[in-house]
Amino acid sequence: MNPTQLLQHFDRISEAPDAIPRLRRFILDLAVRGKLVEQDPNEEPAAELIKRIRAEKEKLGLTPKRKDTKKSEKTGETFADLDAWHKIPFSIPNSWAFSCLGEVAQYGIPEKVNSNNDINQDDWVLDLEDIEKDTSRLIERITSTARPFLSTKTVFKRGDVLFGKLRPYLNKVLVADQDGVCTTEIIPIRGYCGIDPAYIKLVLMSPLTMARVDQLMYGMKMPRLGTSDALTLNFPLPPIAEQHRIVAKVDELMALCDQLEAAKAEREQSRDRLVAASLQRLNQPADDAETFREDAGFTFNHLPRITTRPAHIKQLRQTILNLAVRGKLVEQEPNDEPAAELLKRIRKENFKLQQEKGIRPQKPAEPNENFESISAIPNSWVYAYLQDLTYQIADGTHLTPKYTNEGKPFLSAQNIKPFRFMPEKYRFVSVSDFENYRANRKPERGDILLTRVGAGIGEAAVLDSDFEFAFYVSLCLIKIPVNLINQDYLVLWLNSPEGRESSTTRTYGKGASQGNLNLGLIRTFKIPLPPLPEQNRIVAKVDELMAL
Repeated sequence: MNPTQLLQHFDRISEAPDAIPRLRRFILDLAVRGKLVEQDPNEEPAAELIKRIRAEKEKLGLTPKRKDTKKSEKTGETFADLDAWHKIPFSIPNSWAFSCLGEVAQYGIPEKVNSNNDINQDDWVLDLEDIEKDTSRLIERITSTARPFLSTKTVFKRGDVLFGKLRPYLNKVLVADQDGVCTTEIIPIRGYCGIDPAYIKLVLMSPLTMARVDQLMYGMKMPRLGTSDALTLNFPLPPIAEQHRIVAKVDELMALCDQLEAAKAEREQSRDRLVAASLQRLNQPADDAETFREDAGFTFNHLPRITTRPAHIKQLRQTILNLAVRGKLVEQEPNDEPAAELLKRIRKENFKLQQEKGIRPQKPAEPNENFESISAIPNSWVYAYLQDLTYQIADGTHLTPKYTNEGKPFLSAQNIKPFRFMPEKYRFVSVSDFENYRANRKPERGDILLTRVGAGIGEAAVLDSDFEFAFYVSLCLIKIPVNLINQDYLVLWLNSPEGRESSTTRTYGKGASQGNLNLGLIRTFKIPLPPLPEQNRIVAKVDELMAL
């Protein structure tokens, strides 16, 4: 593998959100399997290196006696020596040897200091927060003067590998480039017989070690890796010279990843600017219809390439809704009945339904509103107050419900999200309370529910089932003549940027999370009403684009 090959293949996956982190893990995995550089048959095999390590440890008095036992902090199992724990997870080159961390390196340094008084003012004091997770980059180097301490610290030397044992899945591993002290949650590691510290680091950061760490960590709030378990971590050991070649190749490829990461960041910034500019052009009135068609054509023809991140998709959804309720999403048909005539029929139908259902007519809206000051709409459309389109707008019970362990369902604002009626979670009220709560406000399939309070104020959905429930004052029930108005179109407007602004800017109370959307304000929402056939076409087009 070389940089050219990586570049050839990276273009295929670089748009994935985690492409570069996955590529970094892939490089480390190849490195510890002996697949990143070629082996040299003239080099001393790792088996001979292990013999020298054991001889050195015996000379230093570090070889454990057979009667000594270790115990795993995670599993509670015991073992007499590290060889008894040895497991081989995959095949390696013939010149390599599988060992374990406790055999090839000294894990933990006994030398400690207790306060700044024990070190120099310009000595390095390292904490876990100074190391970036996953990349293990040093974020900041802080000296004793800037970080006073009165707790025990561990002394480390230049060349030591510094391994974060607290939350080890964060992959915080450094090779010290100078002497210093560190928190006891960081363990200094020193290899025997000239083992490359940078190679030890990449083994500790590799998928091989991370998978084992996930199995051995203990503790819920502050998971950590115990010393006995750390000693048993698998360590694929190449000859010394090959270690150096592996480290050099990994450094080369990680530098390439840095370049790719920077290039991807630049592409994303350019794409962000392009998306923002394109959607802004669509959301603002164009000078003429032809200019708008060109802008819209560019945006929708290039959707797969310019909308690749969740933020882009959210912006695009809002733009689609905005275009839908401004008459910019589908063409107008001259043969459609004008909305002004439709509105007359809606008012008559509403009056008829109120009489049939015994619903008190709604108070007329103030007559001095100037609809011409609102956004321009097609000539075949008309603006109308929401109450002119409905035969009932009512909120739920104002009484504090007496919940029961069983009975009838009782819903609130939490059961409504934009375009989604979610009755899965609810509480119960008694049958008698249920009937009282529904006496003048009975939800039925096809009705619209709108949230009146809370952080999600103004979110609307169609009641798309026959589920029977009572509801709290935090919800508003909107009933319309479904034969004359497409309820999905009305919900489109309520959830559109224009509709949400009408809800969130007209509340009273202590901010959006505590505000209250008054029924009187809901009744005077100014709704852009298209002809009924066009409402149906708009809903179909929005469904098509949202699916895309």
